[in-house]
Amino acid sequence: MSMKKTDLVKNLAKKLDGRMKNAGVPDRFAQGAAEATDKREQRRRDAAAGLVPFACKLPGELVRRLHERAAAHAGGVNALLVQALEQALR
Repeated sequence: MSMKKTDLVKNLAKKLDGRMKNAGVPDRFAQGAAEATDKREQRRRDAAAGLVPFACKLPGELVRRLHERAAAHAGGVNALLVQALEQALR
């Protein structure tokens, strides 16, 4: 006896659902989540390193250029901004 097309689709959906349930849980939700630091701990680490949060508003075009350069910079956006500000304030 052949199966109807809807029955075939249901079976495929069940197979897919089973594969999704058997797949591992990403680290950010499972065991790796305990290793991630919360915001308070990150603030403590930053304060111990002498870092102070500093918020400012910048034009969108400047932010885009900063992100482009930061992608190639070893320390990321923060290190790039520190370097640029130190050079500008000399």
